[in-house]
Amino acid sequence: MLGIGAAAVLGAGAVAGGLPALGRLIPNGQPGLLLSSKVPLPSRYAVPLPVPPVLKPVRADATTDYYEITARPGLANLVPGRQTEVWGYQGMFPGPTIESRSGRRTIVTHTNELPHPTAVHLHGGHVPHESDGYPLDLISPLGGGSGGAGGNAGMAGMPGMSSATFAPQRQYVYPMQQHAATLWYHDHTMGFTGPHVYRGLAGFHIVRDEDEMALDLPQGARELPLMIADRAFDENGNFAYPALDPSEGRPGVQDAYMNGVLGDVILVNGAPWPVAKVDRARYRLRLLNASNARRYRLELDPQPPGGGALVQVGSDGGLLARPVAHDGIELASAERFDVVVDFARYPAGSSVRLVNRLGSGGTAEVMRFDIGSASVSDGSRVPDQLATVEQLDPAKAVATRTFLFAQSGTSWTINGQEYQPGHSLAAPKLGQIEIWRFITDVHHPIHLHLDPFQVISRNNAAPGEYDAGWKDTVDVLPAQGVEVAVRFSDYAGQFLLHCHNLEHEDMAMMAEFTTE
Repeated sequence: MLGIGAAAVLGAGAVAGGLPALGRLIPNGQPGLLLSSKVPLPSRYAVPLPVPPVLKPVRADATTDYYEITARPGLANLVPGRQTEVWGYQGMFPGPTIESRSGRRTIVTHTNELPHPTAVHLHGGHVPHESDGYPLDLISPLGGGSGGAGGNAGMAGMPGMSSATFAPQRQYVYPMQQHAATLWYHDHTMGFTGPHVYRGLAGFHIVRDEDEMALDLPQGARELPLMIADRAFDENGNFAYPALDPSEGRPGVQDAYMNGVLGDVILVNGAPWPVAKVDRARYRLRLLNASNARRYRLELDPQPPGGGALVQVGSDGGLLARPVAHDGIELASAERFDVVVDFARYPAGSSVRLVNRLGSGGTAEVMRFDIGSASVSDGSRVPDQLATVEQLDPAKAVATRTFLFAQSGTSWTINGQEYQPGHSLAAPKLGQIEIWRFITDVHHPIHLHLDPFQVISRNNAAPGEYDAGWKDTVDVLPAQGVEVAVRFSDYAGQFLLHCHNLEHEDMAMMAEFTTE
């Protein structure tokens, strides 16, 4: 449907300002450059898998649950003989998990005790503009007051910062008029999302509803949220990040890392290469790629007899219509895959690794599952029909829009433009279906705020094997075109379209659209 082949995509990129050297920027087809740690690395499979605690509301009424979260420094034991400073929600990495019920409002009040301004985005949330984590709606740092950037006065020189607003705390109102899904919340500060998330500002937000709970999918201790992220460490054991300006007066990274920062240690829920003890039963794994730039192909090693170890039941925006069995799943930054694994398919007492086929050395290893030998009961199941998923009809689209994601000098652009706060590239009408075309030079995972979408084609062919269901982030490979159907609803205002390679985002690959 695109009417655009790979040669035409490359030509469009050249017109937009010249393609970068693909071999230099994306060796082996993967984005980013490896940043090596300067301390001895932790042993693999030596620590138990931590599960982030579920945050309790500070109060509740008939319609709403209220939460309070403070972003502050904390310490973590990640590398031998040293403590790592994290910037975390409640001082933890990952932050505590919030669980919401569909149709019941959630209000979260965020306070900032870090030295730099922050903003908070509920990724995948269907929320109004004022609670979307707009990158210039900032929470002042500790002692910064409400009138300026406090400890980060240098931000005032950044383009667009004149329209920034600062508050000592912000209240985010989430109506939760959406289906059950695995969401996550993370920092979204103008120009500094990359270093802030890298330091730890991320956590799960899980939405539940009655329809999903009636399916008898694995739950309780057999439901594991897994936040996967790569990091590197400096000589002091802290997270190493090649910022262009460590004082955070100017955004971006050193030139060599402008296509993304890759670490040499894989963390799962903040722990290096952990081990989870599991029963011979089904488990639900909520997989989240929270890396700044790294892509993963996750597989179980060994595969169970007959393959199809990872049975996908959900995507970014919630349940699929029917389960899909995969031998492996490819995740770009910010994508979520909800899968069920039946460990009863393996011999009692065996160990199974979760591996990354796109990595090498330590980055090819993710975590290990040690399977118990005792017989256990398992009342869970994976039904043939999971949910009724509305299919958007592309024939009913009222507009088709094209967005070219490409490098321009030392910046990343959309349609040849760097991000300009307050300048919209599109004005879709609420309730109407549109087709949006994403075309790339190199690899870009593309994220839409406000509403999920459905992938309808890749390079004039069918959607890929990982495109099923409602998506809010789509993995667009180098010199590729992807077409999605989207319908924005409920909330008029300014929202964002951007690459979720966080180094690309911070270096201007973001744009606004205005719903009306």
